[in-house]
Amino acid sequence: MQEAGFWDDVDRSQEIMKTVKNLKSTVEAFEALETEYEDIETMMEMAEEENDPELVTEVEDMLTQFGQDFENLRIRTLLSGEFDHENAVVSLHAGTGGTEACDWVSMLYRMYTRWAEKKNFQIEVLDYLDGEEAGIKSVTFQVNGENAYGYLKAERGVHRLVRISPFNAAGKRQTSFASCDVMPDIEEDLEVEINEDDLRIDTYRSSGAGGQHINKTSSAVRITHLPTGIVVQCQNERSQHSNKDRAMKMLKAKLYMIKQQENLERISDIRGEILENTWGSQIRSYVLQPYTLVKDHRTNAESGNVTAVLDGSLDLFINAYLKWSNVNRDRSGENE
Repeated sequence: MQEAGFWDDVDRSQEIMKTVKNLKSTVEAFEALETEYEDIETMMEMAEEENDPELVTEVEDMLTQFGQDFENLRIRTLLSGEFDHENAVVSLHAGTGGTEACDWVSMLYRMYTRWAEKKNFQIEVLDYLDGEEAGIKSVTFQVNGENAYGYLKAERGVHRLVRISPFNAAGKRQTSFASCDVMPDIEEDLEVEINEDDLRIDTYRSSGAGGQHINKTSSAVRITHLPTGIVVQCQNERSQHSNKDRAMKMLKAKLYMIKQQENLERISDIRGEILENTWGSQIRSYVLQPYTLVKDHRTNAESGNVTAVLDGSLDLFINAYLKWSNVNRDRSGENE
């Protein structure tokens, strides 16, 4: 009992330290913004006194940067959910579109890794399955960084791609779908009761990068929770036991969030992949032909620079979602 109490204290201490780190980061961002504002005031006075056009241009650039930094800080204040500060576990699955859909998953995976790099976040691949001919059939990866889940929860849902297919000899336009599921990586030991009879546990050989043990032993683990249909899998650890522990942790996190909803009918709010991975379910469309446009169907945020978006410039859509969901949450509170 004493040992259990000790580890409880360690967990609480780690949680407190993480909270302190997040608060310190927010304060530092505010202080930096305050310094920017003071610098702009000084530069404006200098530009006025010296009547220097170059200084005016510099002030304009500073104001643009200030506006961006202010908006980023404002968005951070919307990350007030219980798990927003946690790391994120992202799963991408190919939907309607065959090989084209697998290629679309590889494009999305690259998009999210580029976004993470811009944020100085770290990526850890947990499970990876190649497409039969090209691309990726499914991939699960963890994004480690401050507020990673808070940001990436905006990406949960079905993503639609429209383009001239590189896999179609006739050069016809084709539509492909891929689902994105995002869950927080909850570090604490969650008190979630799981009946062993409700689980189907499969083992298989790992695929993709991962060391010399890959494809030699059936160390990868897939766990299916039969009552909800939730599937979690892990293959990046070096032993079947470690992969099973990691997968069970992911399953507990998903079930815990469902329990927090207090209504299993709202499971779709938690699991993006439960939506049919095809027409009518998309949260966002990426159109490359006959015109170029990325549009989010929830917030109506859009960008004509598809190349930049696919290269990781997602903040426009993530920020729009956070503002949109915050407004909807406030309205729901008023209705209650």
